[in-house]
Amino acid sequence: MPIQNIKPEDIEKESFRIIFAELGPHSFDAATLSIVQRVIHATGDFSFAENLHFSADAIVRGITALRQGKDILTDVTMVKAGISKAMFARWHGAIRCGVDDPAVAAAAKRYQRTRSQVAMERLLDESVGIVAIGNAPTALLQIIDMLDGFAPRKAPLVIGTPVGFVNAAESKDLLIASGRCHIACRGRKGGSPVAAAIVNALLRLAIQEEDR
Repeated sequence: MPIQNIKPEDIEKESFRIIFAELGPHSFDAATLSIVQRVIHATGDFSFAENLHFSADAIVRGITALRQGKDILTDVTMVKAGISKAMFARWHGAIRCGVDDPAVAAAAKRYQRTRSQVAMERLLDESVGIVAIGNAPTALLQIIDMLDGFAPRKAPLVIGTPVGFVNAAESKDLLIASGRCHIACRGRKGGSPVAAAIVNALLRLAIQEEDR
């Protein structure tokens, strides 16, 4: 296969041209398509065009939360690292992740829970507009339980994309079945790059909306 001779500044544009061409016919609206394309771009996996699930108000709620300066809560540092700080800085919110907090680690050991699970319990409050979970099913299950404490319109958008073989698919199915505001991927696939890609796609949409 011949190597393409392409300028560095054109690589992303060409990647999205290829993704759009190979995706073929679809029923996505423009905003949903932009998120699906970002996830495919991050993973190289077109199956996400089939297994991503969006609640009816997910994209609007996510954009609104960002523009209101709400915080983002992540389950692991890899998701936090993958979110564009340059784009997010426009609204002066914080990206929170408590998984490396020594107090969280101590509590997790004491109570035989995962650090991500304890961090969710400690850090989720009404200043959080988006929860992005890309790794830990236990964190997603904790968030689902905690959503009962929020009125539906005040609850965060939950991006649920944990990857793996133990409770990953099941936790995402529970999120979807809950009827809460979410973007999730069905099955075992997912991961931190997927969660970060979804957040970055929402950031781009929020900037576009604000700059109109």
